[in-house]
Amino acid sequence: MTRQHFAIFDTVIGACGVMWGEYGITGVQLPMGSEENTRKRIRQRGGEVTEAAPPVEVRRAIEAMIELLAGKPNDLAEVVLDLDVPEFNRGVYDIARRIPPGKTMTYGEIAKQLGGVELSRDVGQALGRNPCPIVVPCHRVLAAGNKPGGFSANGGVVTKLKMLEIEGAIVNHTPSLFD
Repeated sequence: MTRQHFAIFDTVIGACGVMWGEYGITGVQLPMGSEENTRKRIRQRGGEVTEAAPPVEVRRAIEAMIELLAGKPNDLAEVVLDLDVPEFNRGVYDIARRIPPGKTMTYGEIAKQLGGVELSRDVGQALGRNPCPIVVPCHRVLAAGNKPGGFSANGGVVTKLKMLEIEGAIVNHTPSLFD
């Protein structure tokens, strides 16, 4: 097995993390409330992963993610991923990566590209298992009617809406009493 490493980096939404191996980035961790909690979550996800100074390619990816989360429209297309995921999920992630910053698609629109709207729930489940949020911009995928839908990262839909707001995307969302 390839040795896995990780690094923590600061963004406008908090301390994020990135994991990588020999062939590319294997995971991105959204903020968990504190740098230490983010680090702890990475270790839970990554098993025997060690904190290290990122190599040049990973540093470039970190800089690109920081820029995107600061409102610069970086599509992160140059970031190399090394994902061990089912083929269906790979298809979902490939489509999601083509959604430009500030734009959105629905689960149904992605499902249609993969074979039919009846796959919408499967698209949502694949995005819920996305190992590389930010790079695979699952936050840009909305429910029917351009409503936010779910978001499995810490902070839930509030985090998703914050990321979309930074990018300038328009979402059909009326805050509830609990938002």
